[in-house]
Amino acid sequence: MTLFEHSADSQMRREAPLAARMRPRNFDEYAGQEHLVGPGRALRKSIEADQIPSMVLWGPPGSGKTTLANLIATMTRSYFSPVSAVASGVADLRRIVKEARDRLGMQGQRTILFIDELHRFNKAQQDVILPHVESGTVVLIGATTENPSFEVNSPLLSRSRVFTLQPLSNEQITDIVRTALQDNERGLGSLSPQMDDETMAGLVEISNGDARTVLNALEMAVLATDPDEDGTRNITAQTIEDATQRSHLYDKAGDQHYDTISAFIKSMRGSDPDAAIYYLARMIEAGEDPLFIARRLVILAAEDVGLADPRALTVAVAAQQAVHLIGMPEGRIVLAEATVYLATAPKSNASYMAINKAIEDVQRSRNDPVPKHLRNAVTGLMKDEGYGEGYKYAHDHEGGFTPMQNLPESLKGRRYYDPTDHGYEAQIAERLKRWWGER
Repeated sequence: MTLFEHSADSQMRREAPLAARMRPRNFDEYAGQEHLVGPGRALRKSIEADQIPSMVLWGPPGSGKTTLANLIATMTRSYFSPVSAVASGVADLRRIVKEARDRLGMQGQRTILFIDELHRFNKAQQDVILPHVESGTVVLIGATTENPSFEVNSPLLSRSRVFTLQPLSNEQITDIVRTALQDNERGLGSLSPQMDDETMAGLVEISNGDARTVLNALEMAVLATDPDEDGTRNITAQTIEDATQRSHLYDKAGDQHYDTISAFIKSMRGSDPDAAIYYLARMIEAGEDPLFIARRLVILAAEDVGLADPRALTVAVAAQQAVHLIGMPEGRIVLAEATVYLATAPKSNASYMAINKAIEDVQRSRNDPVPKHLRNAVTGLMKDEGYGEGYKYAHDHEGGFTPMQNLPESLKGRRYYDPTDHGYEAQIAERLKRWWGER
């Protein structure tokens, strides 16, 4: 590196955002992920031994994926080639692979190919990397916020280790904030910032476990605060609020979309209205399509409430229609009412299980003819063949019921619907027992 390049590099480091300046330089400064890089852990031992496999780092934003990749490059003898899947294409990958092959051949130095937001590379782009990962020309370190099982090609995934990173705890985020406030060289210490515990707690809560978010907000808040007569910058809660734009948004095609709707459904199925309402609020704030939410309510009403409360499906369908009619934001009230109703309703999946069992029999058993007494004799020939013979008209009998064998002969006695003793379904069970006896 020339003197000019060194000077330019130093200037860039000074002017870099706080999050970049405070990036950990070793494992002592690295926050969280003790299950991966704590003393004695397999990944840390492989890094310290300079024997690193290709890997995919999967975790939420700000959990330390890029930092960990940089640490691996720093602590090993590897050349570090970072690319962003957003801004790079196949040509960039081929260039890096060629340089890596030359570097390995002439210098014996291994190349780490770090791909940030790996999930944004399509199949063709991932396929370009595969043979070079397999041959050892490059060691792949991919970073992704999305489930690699869905977003990374199976051949590439099978040649990589997946390491899951967790969101940083509030305590870890607090330590990061304190360090940034006190560090005179890389942090904000030279600006003499002061922040009370309550304000810091509010800032940490906003971070949602994201170190990058909290450092960006902290830097803006400090720079937006004028120093007093003593040169101290007293950071207030209002300044923090002004400097942050808290967002609950998530990629509606990503993991959080599926995770949140799953939590919503399972909370209602588990008869927990408070959790269900909470996840409903998260989806509303994230900008989910309210009709998508409403459709899931209709499904749950039929699948999980069923005939334990026959009104549930009516309520859910009415909610779907109402949301379609009035839209948002008032539609949230309708969704909330339906959510609470379904969460607190008695539950039965007996109808759901019944249709599944019947479909299984239809698929696996022979396609026996419909019993003749159930067929309509619309022609003389049909009547001569016995169509309709022996059919008993239910309304001609006491209570509007008379027993008949209605299933095909091969399925005689088969039962699909097994009502529970929950809610209204208990009455159904009693009625069936009275009609058919023990089933």
